[in-house]
Amino acid sequence: MYTKEQLSRYAYFERELQQRSLEAMLDPLTGLVSRAYILNFARALIEAGTPFTFGMLDLDNFKFINDTYGHHVGDAVLMDVAKDLSEYLNGYGVAGRFGGDELLFINLRDLAYDDKKAFLNDLYLSPMVVRKNVRLKDCAPFITGTVGCATFPDDAQDYDALFSTIDKTLYRGKVKGRNCYIIYVEEKHRDIQIRQITRHGVYTSLHSLVRHFEMVPGLKNKLHSVTPLLMEELQISDLYYVGKRGIMRSVRNNALAKDASDIDNLMTDDLYSSNTLKEVAEKSPVFNAALQSMEVEALMVVRVSMDDEDAEGYLICAEPRSRRIWQEDECAIMYFLAKLIASRICIGGEAMDE
Repeated sequence: MYTKEQLSRYAYFERELQQRSLEAMLDPLTGLVSRAYILNFARALIEAGTPFTFGMLDLDNFKFINDTYGHHVGDAVLMDVAKDLSEYLNGYGVAGRFGGDELLFINLRDLAYDDKKAFLNDLYLSPMVVRKNVRLKDCAPFITGTVGCATFPDDAQDYDALFSTIDKTLYRGKVKGRNCYIIYVEEKHRDIQIRQITRHGVYTSLHSLVRHFEMVPGLKNKLHSVTPLLMEELQISDLYYVGKRGIMRSVRNNALAKDASDIDNLMTDDLYSSNTLKEVAEKSPVFNAALQSMEVEALMVVRVSMDDEDAEGYLICAEPRSRRIWQEDECAIMYFLAKLIASRICIGGEAMDE
């Protein structure tokens, strides 16, 4: 929890503390500055013309933590991350709670791109803030987060534009698969359009998938038909598949053929996902070698089968140089596609094309 001495370093908080108690300015759960005061601090800095970097940290899959372990664990995780973030910023910035699992930070020191990159690299690579296990009494959930940030006045000249800019960069990080940070760069990010997720849910995606799947004959053609849709929906670079001969092929690159003959060893369930190849290396070294040659970090594999029958093959999302976290809706879309293919094989007698 912030102290008067820590916040009084900044003129805005020094003035506010003359009029109200410290407790009135802090979030009761995390001890960070509450939403109203962290946002007003940003406005005060802009009004005074003081340069600063403004960022938002969104904890990944926080609903899963609450649903799996209970809200008391979710609260403990928030408190732990908040404490570490405030300590990481100590001396040159302030952290606040925006709401739910979203935290804000104001960094008055790191304004140039390289400095912001070093600041965020340390935030991720040191075990102090994110990408760590939060060790509690009965569990130790692994925590990651997504960050978007921008700088006043270089990236935006007023509060509304600045907040809109960090919102765009945070959205971009989520689209890339979370567990990453995005620093605003005008040439890359100015035209980002934030999709209204509530208007484009999983049902719409599955409906589109069926329509694209049924519009052409033959499994190979069907995979070609649905891949552009999956690339947009899941933000993947390609779709891969493995048939009964154990060869991994690409939908977009006809020349790609990789040995995945021991992939069965990895699949103890219908779906496997990870953002590290450690388990793959242990269980399926041949498949791992293929993935390593493609510089893959994030992997999702879905078994193509009907009920408890033997696998007809596998669908694979394999993203290079990306430690993304696969979301539940993304896994659901791929699982649904695998069942569509399995039913086609069962009814039409086709096989996974090799």
